[in-house]
Amino acid sequence: MGKKIGKQTVCLSKGVPILSTASTVGPKEAEGPLGAYFDKKVEDALFGQETWEQAESFFVQENMALAVEKAGLKMKDMDYILCGDLLNQCTGSCFGIKNFDIPYFGLFGACSTMGEAMSLGAMLIDGGFAGHVLTGASSHFCAAEKQFRFPLPLGTQRPPTSTWTVTGDGAAVLAGKGEGPKIVEITTGKIVDMGVTDANNMGAAMAPAAAALLLAHFEDTGRMPQDYDVIATGDLGTIGRELVVELLSKEGYEMDSRFTDCGIEIFDAEKQDTHAGGSGCACSAVTFCGYFYPKLKAGEIGRMLFIPTGALMSPTSSQQGQPIPGIAHGLVIEGCGKGAAR
Repeated sequence: MGKKIGKQTVCLSKGVPILSTASTVGPKEAEGPLGAYFDKKVEDALFGQETWEQAESFFVQENMALAVEKAGLKMKDMDYILCGDLLNQCTGSCFGIKNFDIPYFGLFGACSTMGEAMSLGAMLIDGGFAGHVLTGASSHFCAAEKQFRFPLPLGTQRPPTSTWTVTGDGAAVLAGKGEGPKIVEITTGKIVDMGVTDANNMGAAMAPAAAALLLAHFEDTGRMPQDYDVIATGDLGTIGRELVVELLSKEGYEMDSRFTDCGIEIFDAEKQDTHAGGSGCACSAVTFCGYFYPKLKAGEIGRMLFIPTGALMSPTSSQQGQPIPGIAHGLVIEGCGKGAAR
């Protein structure tokens, strides 16, 4: 138990470098505030495919390959692929990576999947079980709406609490050695169910899990929010972020401007009519890979707490009136250069 700190946090032996990241997004994401940061911007959300689901798999295929290429490696150099998505049985990922011929762990953490993939990938490397691990997560607005809510042709009105599922894929190559920002600690979240049943209010469903993760992390490490340059949750949006600030304040932790959310960063809510912000597995994945990773690499961010969040629901559970449990996974990532934490 030498690597474990407290109840939910582990400290990696040397820190696991993130050699490269890649981000491929759809047209709405490209038009948002972070558009210039993404590697590849697709003009048509169908990406030349016949269905939304096939398009998501093509996002996965193209972007995973790009991440490996940017690391200066070949797909054969990858010991494992860890990724997932929102589609039933994670078919978006499975069909996207099926021809890579690499050992594969399919993951489902809902929109927290990028955090789960990077956490487990870093543990595999730190444990000596792998030299290179390819991690990622994807989602597609049209496919997700059809599966979890209503097909788009129905023109169903979206309430103010709703978020916009990000179309795209984010991928990161982790390694046992090399240069790059390092994953140094991992705090694994627990399922938190506060009885929220509204599938159009993901922020409220996930906020308690994010707050619980933050509290566990601060207790395990003895740190405060101000010990980080950036704390970024995955896709709580404006409503979820406000709830986390309120919940943490009651526990004696003041969350300031260092605390943001990928769902807030990726869209301009007013100009793009995305209501409470962005969501989906790709929300935290592309925002981290496209926006935060270069800042970590340049030393502009010294220490970051990255917390992808997820709503553990399915069409079946929602139709049966079940509540929507939440989950969150946290990673402490130290940047490069003079600004990096030591």
